Amino acid sequence: MTRRDPLDWHTALMLVLTFSTGIVDAVGYLGLDRVFTANMTGNVVILGMALTGSQDLPIVGPVLALLGFLGGAALVGRVLRRAATGWTTASSVVFALVGVVLGALAVVTSLLDGVPVEPGTSPPPAAVLVTTVLGLAMGGQAAAARRLGVKDVTTVVVTSTLTGLAADSRLAGGTGDGWRRRLGAVVLILAGAAVGAALLRWHVGAGLALAGLISLVAAWLGHGRAHVGR
Repeated sequence: MTRRDPLDWHTALMLVLTFSTGIVDAVGYLGLDRVFTANMTGNVVILGMALTGSQDLPIVGPVLALLGFLGGAALVGRVLRRAATGWTTASSVVFALVGVVLGALAVVTSLLDGVPVEPGTSPPPAAVLVTTVLGLAMGGQAAAARRLGVKDVTTVVVTSTLTGLAADSRLAGGTGDGWRRRLGAVVLILAGAAVGAALLRWHVGAGLALAGLISLVAAWLGHGRAHVGR
């Protein structure tokens, strides 16, 4: 019996992590003073508008989220550079650590006063620290996902995915290959954001707790699948 292409399960797990990213960004934007902790394009745009004084937008939060994301991506990129190609034990460790960090931050945010941050109010310093650590975790996740090389599924952004979906479609004269994977990434990050927003209304730490659990399960499944037959 022929084994399935590893990219099949790589893709499935990266799509699952894309869903969890939608949850994390919803919590960051709605609960931590309009800051994206995974979608850095959004942070750059917010920061650009904020620098002109537009609509009382945050500056410190996006800057720290950007720095955290870059730091996490650099750290994981350096660690995985020495690892073998594909899903390795190091990949499993990174995704598991992301899950642990998200779970820990779920507890921390639950204990903070002033979170979720009310519109028009300044976030407490601890909330800004949470934003930075979330950026660090998402940067690490993005670097690990990039190492796996699943086309159009970075787990943290879908702009390039949407571009590929449209540009390679039959409407554009292409073959339409990969449309299920691309559409899946878009739908899942959308669904994750909706779930994150809904959970934030119920409990401030619920979204991060769910995202952390998803990351841990993905790490466990990926590690087990990578070692089948070894």
